[in-house]
Amino acid sequence: MSHQSPAYLLLACIAQHRMATTAQLHTLTAPGLQPNTTRFHLQTLRNQRLVDQVFLGRPSSQRLWYLTPTGRDLAQQLPELRDLDLPPVPAEPALAARLRAAHTVAVLRTHLAFLTDARDRGDDYGPLDWTPEVYHRLSESRGEALIPDALLRYTANHTGGRTQLRAFVEVDRATMSSERLASKLMTYSRFLDHTPSPTPGQRRSTAGSTPAHPTWMRHYPVFPRVLFVLTDASPTTLENRIHDLRAMAAGNPLALRLARKVPLGAAVLEDLEEQGPSAPVWTPLAGDDTAPRGWSEL
Repeated sequence: MSHQSPAYLLLACIAQHRMATTAQLHTLTAPGLQPNTTRFHLQTLRNQRLVDQVFLGRPSSQRLWYLTPTGRDLAQQLPELRDLDLPPVPAEPALAARLRAAHTVAVLRTHLAFLTDARDRGDDYGPLDWTPEVYHRLSESRGEALIPDALLRYTANHTGGRTQLRAFVEVDRATMSSERLASKLMTYSRFLDHTPSPTPGQRRSTAGSTPAHPTWMRHYPVFPRVLFVLTDASPTTLENRIHDLRAMAAGNPLALRLARKVPLGAAVLEDLEEQGPSAPVWTPLAGDDTAPRGWSEL
C-alpha cells in the first residue's frame, strides 16, 4: 500500500481514532472530493479484510468502520503510528463498536471541529494530530492513570510567527454525574504535580542531587491546557455542568492549584461545530472573567 494512496490515510485514521463513520472519514481525508471516492476506498480496504463495518441504528443509519485483526497488525507498522500502542481488536468487534459508538463518534466530532477550523484559518493541524486515550501514569504502586479522551497538538500560524498549542480534551455526554465530571480537574492536578519515585538504587546514587522533574515534562514542553466539550443534554443541563466545573476549579484546593497554572475552558460541541473552536464559545473555568473566548485565548 503506497504512502500516498487515499486508502493508506483512511487505514491510519481508522486505526488512530478507533472507529469512524463514512462521513467523518471523508471529512478527515478527502473533504474536497466527492464522497463516493471515500466509499470506494473503504470498500477496497474491506475487500482486503483490513477493515469492516457495522450499521448504527435509526435514525442515523450510518456505517461505522473499524479495524480487523489483520488491519490492526498492518496499521501498527505504519510510520505515523509506530509510537502508538494500538489496542487489540475485541473478540466481537461489531458488538464492541456499537457499544462504544456514541462516545467515540462524539470525540471524533470534536476533532473534526478543530480540523475544519484549522483548514479555514491556514493553521497546521492534520487528521492524525488528535490522539485518543493517551495513557499517563499517576501511581507506580496502584496502577492509577490519567487517560484523557484525546490529546490535541496544534500549530497556529499568525503574523508574528507560529505558536504550538497542546490540549487535553474531555468530551462529556452527560452520562456521568456533574460532580464526577468536575472531579477530573483534581486528576489533572495530580498529574501536574506527579513526580516518579526513584528506585532504591537511584536513591543511593542521587542523594543530595536535584529533585526529579514532574512526569509531564518528559512528554510536553509546557503542560497542555485542559478543555471540556459538552453535548447530548439540554442547554440548561450543559450550563449547569459548566457552572459545576467552575465551582470545582475555585473551591477544591487541588483543582484550584491546577487552575492557577493551566488554562482551562469548557464549550458546547454544537457551538464548536457551528462557529469553530477559535470563536468565542469557551467559558474560562478559572478567574472572575467569564466572558467567552477562543480556545487559544484561555
